[in-house]
Amino acid sequence: MSEQLFLILALAVCFVFTLLSTKWIIPKLKSMKMGQKILDIGPRWHKSKEGTPTMGGLAFILSITATMLIAWPIRRAFGMYDNSSLLLVVYFFALANGIIGMVDDYAKFSKGKNQGLRSWQKFLLQLIVSGGLLLFLSVRGYTTTELYLPFVNVYLQLGAFYYVVMLLLLTGVPNSVNLTDGIDGLAASVTLIVAAFFAAVGLAGQPGQGIALFALLIAGACLGFLCYNFHPARIFMGDTGSLFLGGAVAAMAFMIGNPLIILIVGIIYIIETASVMLQVGYFKLSGGKRIFKMAPIHHHFEKSGWGEVKIVLVFSLVTLVMAVGSYFLM
Repeated sequence: MSEQLFLILALAVCFVFTLLSTKWIIPKLKSMKMGQKILDIGPRWHKSKEGTPTMGGLAFILSITATMLIAWPIRRAFGMYDNSSLLLVVYFFALANGIIGMVDDYAKFSKGKNQGLRSWQKFLLQLIVSGGLLLFLSVRGYTTTELYLPFVNVYLQLGAFYYVVMLLLLTGVPNSVNLTDGIDGLAASVTLIVAAFFAAVGLAGQPGQGIALFALLIAGACLGFLCYNFHPARIFMGDTGSLFLGGAVAAMAFMIGNPLIILIVGIIYIIETASVMLQVGYFKLSGGKRIFKMAPIHHHFEKSGWGEVKIVLVFSLVTLVMAVGSYFLM
């Protein structure tokens, strides 16, 4: 069996697993009354979404895990390229973020409102997970203190400050994906394209060879989940799913030796976060004025008359352009 055929089959299996697991988990979550709570400060038309099952990220986390357990013995049996240690690091970092999201989601339901862990509690947990990742990679000699600048082929020696930058990146990206998950299908659609980019980098044999398998599993899971999450969504991924996906893309960028590339390929994540920071900052400095009609910025476009499908398609197209451009300029 060729490597390419194996990867296509792995993607297909993960896609099917996610389809089946998502279909199975929807009634389970409904029976447990794990429905989304909609804040009154949100767009008024989002009230119709209240009660839609959330924590759907569990479905694709289980599917990715199951596919990996099937794929690894097959890879070894056919003597394919194997980089299990690094792939497991990516998987467990994503999983740890997903668990933080799951705790946050559960806290929301236990409190009966759309507010789970406090911001500082979530950040502290993410900081511990990210610090653990950096410590492990440093001890094992998988990382240095040089930061690669994309496209210009320049390395900056940051010394100890490198770890500060990486901590900000590894905690910030998952939260940015979480902010992006505000309308039907947006986070899954954008992340599908970002994962496809990392798969292409891995398949091209660039500094991330071996990451292609995990990237394609993420892509297959997003595609399967979108069958139920695209507008009108029958299930939401919740913080469980968005933090898992955010951890996955952040770790994959780190593992290909080009961590800053996620700021470019995942430009939508960054714009979403920047819109919130600008809105809050300007609101405080101006005594109550706003830059956007509502933040994150996808809500601004909603309030400007854009439909959810249009926003998802435009944001996905922007991501695709940035991904294709980044791939050919790397």
